[in-house]
Amino acid sequence: MFYSQYNSTLRRLTGSPVSRCRSVAASPASRFRAAAVILLCLIGTTLSLSAQPYDLLLKGGHMIDPKNKIDGNMDLAITAGKIAQVAPSIPATNAKKVIDVTGLIVTPGIVDMHVHVFWGTDPNSYLANAHDGLPPDAFSFRAGVTTMVDCGSSGWRNFRQFKEQTIDRSQTRILAFINIVGGGMFSRYDEQNVDDMSPLMTANMITKLYPNLIVGIKSAHYWGDFTSVDKALQAGKMANVPVIVDFGEHDPPNSIEELFMKHFRPGDIFTHAFADGPKERETLVDDATGKVKPFVFEAEKKGVIFDVGHGGGAFAWRQAVPAIKQGLLPGTISSDLHTQSMNSGFKDMTNLMSKFLNIGMTLQQVIEKSTWAPALVIKHPELGNLSVGSEADVAVFSIRKGNFGFMDTKRTKQRGTQKLEAELTLRAGKIVWDLNGLSVPDWDQKPAN
Repeated sequence: MFYSQYNSTLRRLTGSPVSRCRSVAASPASRFRAAAVILLCLIGTTLSLSAQPYDLLLKGGHMIDPKNKIDGNMDLAITAGKIAQVAPSIPATNAKKVIDVTGLIVTPGIVDMHVHVFWGTDPNSYLANAHDGLPPDAFSFRAGVTTMVDCGSSGWRNFRQFKEQTIDRSQTRILAFINIVGGGMFSRYDEQNVDDMSPLMTANMITKLYPNLIVGIKSAHYWGDFTSVDKALQAGKMANVPVIVDFGEHDPPNSIEELFMKHFRPGDIFTHAFADGPKERETLVDDATGKVKPFVFEAEKKGVIFDVGHGGGAFAWRQAVPAIKQGLLPGTISSDLHTQSMNSGFKDMTNLMSKFLNIGMTLQQVIEKSTWAPALVIKHPELGNLSVGSEADVAVFSIRKGNFGFMDTKRTKQRGTQKLEAELTLRAGKIVWDLNGLSVPDWDQKPAN
């Protein structure tokens, strides 16, 4: 294009094409005119390039962005890995690459606040450097997840190994709750070791070393009283971070009313909220009456966060359905991903989100509890939204209609008519999952190399 413009303009100026302008070019005036032509062509080329300021444009989708209260058709433009513009109609000519997402749902990348991804090879370990942990990139993007928060797999003693082994090697953004037990979730037996519960060392690991990676503290599987919880809370106060508690495995069960009203602070998290194990874990819904216990709503008003944490054994329809019907929504929707949950009732985050979509929550509520809500809980408000300037973590979903069955961990089924499916996932503006080839041309339409 440049040389054709050059030749054409030079003909008008000199009457000679480039190939026959030796005598003309010898003239100073002609040389000046030729230089002017080249300059004009360069300016025109620059202007043409500047007319495409965006690297990528997602066009025609229905955007749901709870932080910014967007629920409608919006285009989304990305430049240099950041969200550059959100508007009802952005011209396709303004982008180097355009992906048509008409009829699809565009959301912030999903923030899964409860996973176990400290995967490794220690045959004696449960979830710390263990076979039961999972490699995050293998399970995140295909479900629209761009951020995972490991939930207490490591403690202050082995967090640095977890960072080097998993966090630093993953495309998925990995944050972490660290365990109040220094060795993390090595085994149920080791989680009883009060001598390895150091609030000071746990808090120091957060405040002195990794304040941007560690978002809170985990207490789990303690067989005794409130000692583990209280030590975690002590560390949480020192580091100014929330505490997440797995309150199971007490026989008889400890009082969750006492946990919520006497120990928890606003912003602390009760995970496995819809588990049904009344012999070792007190439930939110009274199994005898089917009613949410009154103090649970009081705890919600206080600011206690009820996290799903589905897992392989911690989600029951007989708890979730009556809770939703009575107005107790989860504060955050999370997976508790590990080897025992990935192929059972949980499957992946799209399947889990679809469960709530089929028992009374709106699509907008489901997206909020999977994006903006967890971002606020872990005090990372830069995540879970599509604000201009934010890192371009984006999920694009389709909603399939039909007859579906959704399993809980008690091997019972809830029927449903709609199911989310992740079509496209972007991490920092890069396409990392494309289920149906939305971002590429048909093979017989692509120009040959």
